[in-house]
Amino acid sequence: MNETPTMQQRPHLSLSHLSILEVGPPALIDLVADAGFASTGIRLSPAVIGGTYYPLLAGSQSLRDVRQRMASRNVAVLDVEVVCLAEDTDVTDFEPMFETAAELGAQRVCVNGDDPDISRLTARFAHLCELAKPYGLQVDLEFMRWRPVSTLEVASQIVEKSSASNGFVLLDALHLMRSGGSHASLKALCQSKPKLIGSFQLCDAPLHLSHDAPTTAQIIDEARGGRWLPGEGGLPLREMLACLPLNTPISLEIPMSGYAPQLTALERATRIYQAGLKFLTEDVSITN
Repeated sequence: MNETPTMQQRPHLSLSHLSILEVGPPALIDLVADAGFASTGIRLSPAVIGGTYYPLLAGSQSLRDVRQRMASRNVAVLDVEVVCLAEDTDVTDFEPMFETAAELGAQRVCVNGDDPDISRLTARFAHLCELAKPYGLQVDLEFMRWRPVSTLEVASQIVEKSSASNGFVLLDALHLMRSGGSHASLKALCQSKPKLIGSFQLCDAPLHLSHDAPTTAQIIDEARGGRWLPGEGGLPLREMLACLPLNTPISLEIPMSGYAPQLTALERATRIYQAGLKFLTEDVSITN
C-alpha cells in the first residue's frame, strides 16, 4: 500500500500560466500570491503562432519590476515556456529566453515537439539542453496527442536518446490519458527509468469524452479551456501521483475559461489552489 504524497512530502504547488493566461507579469505575481500559490510559470514565448505570451528581456526595467514584485510577494518562478521545436527551428534563438529565465530564478523550461522528423527533433532537443545548462535550467519535453511528440513513449524515447543530463519528460495528467496512456504505462516508466521524469501537471477531466470518436479539435478545446479541478473528474490522479519520484515538482494546469467563464482570473486561480491543496493533503491510501 502506498499513500498519496502529502504537501509535507511534496514541493509547494505552482500555478501553470495557461490557467490564467490573460494575466501577465507583474500583475500575475500578485494574482498568484493572492490565490495562495508560492510559485508560478510564465509564458515568455508563444505556444502557437499569434498566441499570447509576455516577453521579458534580461536586464530590462520590466524584468527588474517583476523581480521586485516577486520578492515583495514571496513568489518564485518554477518554469518558463514555451520552446517549440519545429522543422525550421534555430534553437539558439531561445538563448535570450534562457537568460531571462535565469534572472527570474526559474528552474525549468517547457518544450513542445512540432517536428515530424523525430531524429532531427531529438538532435535539436539535445542542443537545446546544452544551451540551457549554463543557465541552471532543466528542460521538460511535453507530449500531446495532436503533436508529433504525441505520447509518453515518444517523449521518453527522445529524452533518453538525447543523453542530456538536464533533459526530462513533462507529464500532464490530461495529455497522458487522451493520448492513449494510462497510470500503468506511467508506473512502468517511473519504475524502469525514474530519472526521465521531470515535472507533473495536475488537472482532472472525465475519464472518457462523451463523443464516440472525439476530433482533434475537441481534444484541443478541452486541453486549452475545459479542464476540471482535481477530484471532480475520473482521471486516475492518485495512482499517477503514487508512481512519481518523491521530489517531482507539481503544477496545476487548469484553464477553465470554457468550463467556468463567469469566474474572474483571481477566482479561478483561488479555486484551483484550494482544490489542489485539498486533493493533495487528503489522507487516502491506494494500491499501486
